[in-house]
Amino acid sequence: METKDLSIIITTFKSEGKIYTCLNSIPEELKVFVIENSSNENFKKEVESRYSNVTCVLTGKNTGYATANNLGLAKVQTKYALVLNPDTVVEKNTISNFLNTASQNPDFWLIGPTENQGKKFDITNNELFEVDDLKGFAIFFNIEKFKSNFFDENFFLYFEEIDLCKKVKSQGGSIYLDSKIKIAHEGASSVDQNFKNELEKNRNWHWMWSTFYYHKKYKGFIYALIIIFPKMFSSFFKIIFYSITLNKNQKEIYFCRLSGIFNSILGKKSWYRPTID
Repeated sequence: METKDLSIIITTFKSEGKIYTCLNSIPEELKVFVIENSSNENFKKEVESRYSNVTCVLTGKNTGYATANNLGLAKVQTKYALVLNPDTVVEKNTISNFLNTASQNPDFWLIGPTENQGKKFDITNNELFEVDDLKGFAIFFNIEKFKSNFFDENFFLYFEEIDLCKKVKSQGGSIYLDSKIKIAHEGASSVDQNFKNELEKNRNWHWMWSTFYYHKKYKGFIYALIIIFPKMFSSFFKIIFYSITLNKNQKEIYFCRLSGIFNSILGKKSWYRPTID
């Protein structure tokens, strides 16, 4: 298996502080698509001038993780694709290990690295595990299995990879966790920390929206309502508490949580976007 069989997709938004470390760790012979969720022409010029193997696509607005990744995956003309977060670092044997595992398991749908899984495994024997889901910071795709049907674009943030894996499993597909494959991941740091407060509101809104939407999609409206009700109740009283204690930031965060819940219950799209210049 050769590197010509693989393309890389990295979705970014205000990720200038992280993306270059990630790109520096990727072998130069691999084609990379950076999908930037903005209209930042300066970022595009800078990335493409630094790396001859990188094509930067500007979406024009913040479309979210699922839509941007689908845009990148649609451009792939190789057999496989590796979707990475911009705050990851590809280690020395990562690519060769992905390709070896793919060649030895040709019917796979998705492969993830060891750090990609919350469950604990005995990884001392470099084993391959079949799992139900992977986290989204690094997922290796067998492109032909999907026929252009990848992430559910109703998700803006959170649950995209869980939903993807559930869809794969519902179609009888195989998802593997390979303990030989290592990818360093900082986590929760793909965007400049200067925007921390606004991003915290954004995360809370979408966490609640996506929680209800995901459970409604697979278990129905009533089940989703049962799951979300304690979070709705808690958010309501925390808004009151933080109003009394004059904690404006926390009050806004829990207001966003409540707004995300109600918008999802009412069947509205995942519309909230961070206010970041």
